[in-house]
Amino acid sequence: MKVCFFGLGSIGKKHLKNLCKIAKEKDINLDVHAFRTRKNSLELKGLDKEIYSKKLLEEDYDIIFVTNPTFKHFETIKMMENKTKNMFIEKPIFDNINYDITDIKFENGIYYVAAPLRYTGIVDKLKEIIKDKNVYSIRSICSSYLPDWRPNQDYREVYSAKKELGGGVSIDLIHEWDYLTYLFGFPKRVVNFQGKYSHLEIDSEDLSIYIAEYEDKLLELHLDYFGIRSKREVEIYTKEGTIIGDFIKEEISFTSDEKDKINFLANEDMYIAEMRHFIEMVLDNKNNPNSPEHAYNVLKLIKESEKNESINNNLW
Repeated sequence: MKVCFFGLGSIGKKHLKNLCKIAKEKDINLDVHAFRTRKNSLELKGLDKEIYSKKLLEEDYDIIFVTNPTFKHFETIKMMENKTKNMFIEKPIFDNINYDITDIKFENGIYYVAAPLRYTGIVDKLKEIIKDKNVYSIRSICSSYLPDWRPNQDYREVYSAKKELGGGVSIDLIHEWDYLTYLFGFPKRVVNFQGKYSHLEIDSEDLSIYIAEYEDKLLELHLDYFGIRSKREVEIYTKEGTIIGDFIKEEISFTSDEKDKINFLANEDMYIAEMRHFIEMVLDNKNNPNSPEHAYNVLKLIKESEKNESINNNLW
């Protein structure tokens, strides 16, 4: 299997390591290329060839991994659409919605956009639990401390800190909207308030709060970069009680007498589980749980909700 990585930063390296693990399990011979813009050898385990010119890219890759900065995704996908039939695209699919997704040939293959939270077990179990519930409201939060994300790097220099590179919690933490739309569908209306409020030395937004309206319920979503104690969970309020999915503790708990707690102590890292499923999609043409079209619609939801009209100051 011949693959090519575009971008081998922290997430690209993680995917390469996991790809090598899964390939060994499945007895797949890998030929791994990496397209580079800087001539500094990586010397990564599992990497066979570094390419520094577009002219030297081959024409028949089995998989392209688009793991470079978000603002480069569209041009990378366009450049490689005729050189492969399968792509693994890191989230978010693009940095904005000004691109025409219909310009890309997403056909006759697997084009998957990363959604690792789907592989914790919690999301699918929640979907099963709520299918016969009358949900009144949902409250979701993802709060963590950006300087702790990449301990060996200056947080001020990573893409998350830089708006022009696609940084900011609204896009960086797009996983929350991915699983929320998977569970509850797309809302009919969303408002969003965001900005830079903390001491962090970044120019991207470090706080983003959404209120979403459905036909029969409301949803609140809180995202931030400054939570000293990490918190990632969803609370689902129903007639029978509250269902709480905690992605850090890897458990689902209930306030009703129906159940006490369901634990999901992971057998493996969610990124490894995701890579395994992706390779199985490519080999066996399995169903794609996160297509480019769905990922683009999630991005569109986020970007269009940013266009809030000013609140009338004469309300009082």
